[in-house]
Amino acid sequence: MKRGLWLLLVLVGMTSCAAPIKVTTIPRNQAVIDAINTMPKGGGYSTQPVAHTALSHSIAVDAKGLCLAPQKACPSYCSGATYLVLLEMVKAAEARGEFKLSEGEASALLMTGQADGVNAWGRWNANGPGAAKMIHDLKIGDNFESYAKAQPGDFMKIFWTEEIGKYEHGHLVIYLGSYRHNGVDYVRFWSSNQPKGYGMKSVPKSSIMWAIFSRITKLENIKRVDSLSYQDSFLADMLTRKFSRAEVRSKVF
Repeated sequence: MKRGLWLLLVLVGMTSCAAPIKVTTIPRNQAVIDAINTMPKGGGYSTQPVAHTALSHSIAVDAKGLCLAPQKACPSYCSGATYLVLLEMVKAAEARGEFKLSEGEASALLMTGQADGVNAWGRWNANGPGAAKMIHDLKIGDNFESYAKAQPGDFMKIFWTEEIGKYEHGHLVIYLGSYRHNGVDYVRFWSSNQPKGYGMKSVPKSSIMWAIFSRITKLENIKRVDSLSYQDSFLADMLTRKFSRAEVRSKVF
């Protein structure tokens, strides 16, 4: 990582959570960083029903299309926070005239408490490679495993243990870079993190057992969302059994 970017990330981490994220990144990831900067700060972390209800109230569709109110999504959790970033990217692209969602396409992106693997939200929220598989299936981006390839603005699924599926412990975040401090390699990311909610966090790279990075490259393909099958059985099964890395790789790369 370039020293200038490392210093910038350290300085950002030392400022208040209200400071905007500023990183030098590849152009196609800048939209992700821009979307992060529209999100709330803090707000608390929770995976209880109150957080699911708050997220559902933050996403709506009216005559003008997709409507977002991220400030309503508090407390929050990681998949909800990153989903809001994806949807903010969609809204910004529409505002720039890049594409326009139909009413049906916008409605297909709603969060209505769908079970894991069901519709768009249920795919994004699923255990294992939920977001990565949705990105792959819609052809809105590319998935990879290499830290050397990763850039700020890539989505990142972290696995804290070797478990994938039923017994996994994971975190869905947006990668902000890696750096070395006092001989320890760190990974920095944005998400809804325990206990404060929306914001940035750094963890030792050694604490991450595996990661899948996802880079959005063809956001316009989000218009395919209403053609998704009702349920992705592979992702639905993440709730009930264990999976191997090989099985995941066969579905997302």
